[in-house]
Amino acid sequence: MKLFRTLTAAAFVAAAAIGPASAIDLSGAGATFPYPIYAKWADAYKKETNVGLNYQSIGSGGGIKQIKAKTVTFGASDAPLPGKELDEGALIQFPMVMGGIVPVVNLDGVKPGDIALDGPTLAKIFMGDIKTWNDPAIVKLNPGVALPDTRISPIYRSDSSGTTDNFQKYLTAAAPKSWTRGTGSEFQGGVGEGTQKSTGVIQAVQSTSGAIGYVEKGFADQSGVPYAQINDGSGAVALTDDAARKAIDNATFAGAGNDLRLNLKSLYSTKAPGAYPLVLATYEIVCSKGYDPATTDAVKSLLTVAAEDAQSGLSAAGYVPLPDKFKHRLVAAINSIR
Repeated sequence: MKLFRTLTAAAFVAAAAIGPASAIDLSGAGATFPYPIYAKWADAYKKETNVGLNYQSIGSGGGIKQIKAKTVTFGASDAPLPGKELDEGALIQFPMVMGGIVPVVNLDGVKPGDIALDGPTLAKIFMGDIKTWNDPAIVKLNPGVALPDTRISPIYRSDSSGTTDNFQKYLTAAAPKSWTRGTGSEFQGGVGEGTQKSTGVIQAVQSTSGAIGYVEKGFADQSGVPYAQINDGSGAVALTDDAARKAIDNATFAGAGNDLRLNLKSLYSTKAPGAYPLVLATYEIVCSKGYDPATTDAVKSLLTVAAEDAQSGLSAAGYVPLPDKFKHRLVAAINSIR
């Protein structure tokens, strides 16, 4: 499947104009979550336009630092910047890739989808208040499931991570009485073992009996690690495209103009039946001005197609396409780049 098979005429002309003679290459850095789809987009875009795209999966914090320093063409972060920082850096941000976070577990006898957790239970696990898998709070959520008296070993991201930021924001919205450690891209919880990047979390969970961690669904699917369903009041819900879309459809924007931050409370506190609330967005962070003309054309052509036609290929890669109601604001923000 060619992700960029339907380039709009304007985007195609712009891309063609910066073809082989100019040897333009785009660079990006940041969140690990979108790396697999960025790699596919880069390959497709190179074939269509002869413009290279090199993306470094170094974590959201690193991506923010590099775009602020203007050492990359764009940054990618699962934790959006405040409006003040956008203004100070002459930056624009908008959600481009969305998907779900799952609690991955390593528990003897428990298969994928066998158990369910909720916000308060997850909060207490990562606070250290729930210590074994047969704790009454977990048993109550899982009638009929034989839960062992195995000690829980929480695994968290030790690097600056947008996944951590979203996970903690979910706990704050879904379990305000249980999660009292705050949010941010650094883990604030009370217990556990820290490890670098989502791949490190997967490896630590796989090698530790009784472990639980949090990663993006794509990484869990690739590794085959079981993960729990979420029950926040409307029954246990597995992370599927449809369940994530039900949560995303209820989301609104918190920012104004070209600051397209999502209102995460509208996502994480949803009680819509069948909705999976633990969903994150990766934000593209680009300069609102200052690129040379050829780079401006390349950035706009790439991002326009990524926001429109390329969204149709996200489901097969383990992500969730953006709702149509988001796209007109994204394209308007992209077109404002100068």
